[in-house]
Amino acid sequence: MARFFDIVFDIPVRFPVDHRYTYSLDDKDEAAFGKRAMVPLGRRDCLGYIIEEREKPPEGVDEKTIKKIRRVVDSEPLFDINDVKLALWMAGYYLCSTGQALAAMIPSGRRIIRPTLPDSGEETETALSISDEQAAALSAITASDTITENETANSTLPKMFYLYGITGSGKTEVFLRVMQFMLNAGKSVIYLVPEISLTNQTAKMIGNRFGSQAATLHSGMTPSQRLAEWMRIRRGDAPIVVGPRSAVFAPVKNLGLIIIDEEHDGSYKSGNTPRYHARQVALRRCSLEGARLVMGSATPSAEAWKLMSESEIKRLDLSRRLSGGKMPEIKLVSLAKTEGCLTKELKDEIRITAQMGRQTILFLNRRGFAYFYQCPDCGWEQTCRRCSVSLTWHKSRNRCVCHYCGYSEPPPASCPKCGSVEAGYRGFGTEMIEDEVNRAFPDLRVRRVDTDTIKKSGGRSVNNLEETLTLFKTGMIDILLGTQMVAKGLNFPGVRLVGVVFADTGLHLPDFRAAERTFSLIVQVAGRAGRYFPDGKVIVQTLRMDDPAIKRSCAIDVTGFYNAELHQRKALNFPPYSRLIRFIVRSKDEHRADTAIKRLASLAKPLIGKDADMLGPAECPIGVINNNYRRQLILRSPAIGTLHSAARELLARYEKGRDAKTYLEVDIDPVSML
Repeated sequence: MARFFDIVFDIPVRFPVDHRYTYSLDDKDEAAFGKRAMVPLGRRDCLGYIIEEREKPPEGVDEKTIKKIRRVVDSEPLFDINDVKLALWMAGYYLCSTGQALAAMIPSGRRIIRPTLPDSGEETETALSISDEQAAALSAITASDTITENETANSTLPKMFYLYGITGSGKTEVFLRVMQFMLNAGKSVIYLVPEISLTNQTAKMIGNRFGSQAATLHSGMTPSQRLAEWMRIRRGDAPIVVGPRSAVFAPVKNLGLIIIDEEHDGSYKSGNTPRYHARQVALRRCSLEGARLVMGSATPSAEAWKLMSESEIKRLDLSRRLSGGKMPEIKLVSLAKTEGCLTKELKDEIRITAQMGRQTILFLNRRGFAYFYQCPDCGWEQTCRRCSVSLTWHKSRNRCVCHYCGYSEPPPASCPKCGSVEAGYRGFGTEMIEDEVNRAFPDLRVRRVDTDTIKKSGGRSVNNLEETLTLFKTGMIDILLGTQMVAKGLNFPGVRLVGVVFADTGLHLPDFRAAERTFSLIVQVAGRAGRYFPDGKVIVQTLRMDDPAIKRSCAIDVTGFYNAELHQRKALNFPPYSRLIRFIVRSKDEHRADTAIKRLASLAKPLIGKDADMLGPAECPIGVINNNYRRQLILRSPAIGTLHSAARELLARYEKGRDAKTYLEVDIDPVSML
């Protein structure tokens, strides 16, 4: 019988060792592998994760010095040996502690509250008939090998497929049929979506097809609700799990398939420690458990496109729209001489669309009314007192707000520096679009969707996203305008027109992925038009008529864009032709931040080999956030193993003599460079 237990904690790793601590059995004899326990750690009690049982103490440890587990939190285990293997891999790959990895995987609830489940009962939605291309894709995924009870991963990489097809080409129906195939074979499925806003409609669709066999997991649920759903999944009551990136850890039994819908989306990358990418974790989990990985998008990531071109991922094409639609006509229009936000061409098409009894989507990936205040006389700009960014004016609140730290102040009546009354706001956001649309089309029903309109107030949503989307789908709204919430995965039969109000927004960012993100967003939002009728139109407004990313997105020239983008990435030695590890030092004191990053760079220089190089040290593109000065150092190499070795040794050396008033972030394969 086990008398001792190895426990890890949600605390940073102390390089070079990822510590685990040994404790003795609790008084109630409840401790077991896979449970959480409250134990003494230093001068306080901490929640830890039991990852190993042992009959004897570790070698060299005196049994008399081992402390006792105070209390076991869980009545039954929350995780198993595969979860621990995955957590150990995450700790090694993302340079975090095993406890941090497990904390990201396991729900934090202490008591179980019954969650709201998808519609239960028998299958209520009949599967659609499928095209020859869909049938071929389905056959390739399901018939590549016979599914066996013990289909294991004998190779490093699992079987990987990519469903690449234009928007509206029926990728979802293929996903659903592969899911049914797996269920029939006694396997479980995890279906990942990029954002919570898309989870509800996907969960409802899957619930209509599969009933109570489906469960959802997302951060919008309370911890207790997540724990209840987690235990239902772990018991095997729900072989299908739908959710955003954290659902990749769902404790399904006998995993057969992970689906990553809209694989290109940056929200699959976590912004907090451990900074994991769900695609990478899914790949590893499929390898550990002998499952298959199926991804899909109309605009694959550059990494996925390269792997498809090299046949590392099997590409399955869907080239035509179903449901009677076809790709919309796309027109590029200059904003150069336009007064306001909407060109004459876009206004004319909005009116024509309304007269036809059809609907319009207007897209702008920028919140607020106007995004910077500038004086033309002295050049003064209104910036956040805590961050090195401009404040955005939110007219509805009459406040100038920082979208990074939340600081706000009233708008100035004149230039605070020189007193000029000529100073004013420049640029435009979704609030300004809403204002102009309401003035131009007072007879049309308009609804804005962004994080300002759907944020919660007193526990209730100001504007429920699901309700808004339902109203739009049923024709109760004529114009839906918003940020990227309206650009992804939405399928509305009545939409004829899509207007991209300002296509240039993301191109100004100092990030090598800026063109890729811009291209993807335009193609994705354009895909909302003409899905059921062959008369869809898209107006793309821009000040950069000759920009290659914008021109190719308007031509839906996916192959041309990726060929050019990969050629440029290769020439500049950026991913996917190299791997990156980004170190960010931040401190309230600018001098400390500068000193720390220079020390980190001096320690790194002798550790990187001939096949690696170092970018920086330098100030981050956003140099200050919430009064923290930010400095960065980037290590780059074709091989991630080379970077891992250097980074571990670097962190071990840096830890010795580290300034306690500085904080170090480590980001493996960073998605955002801001």
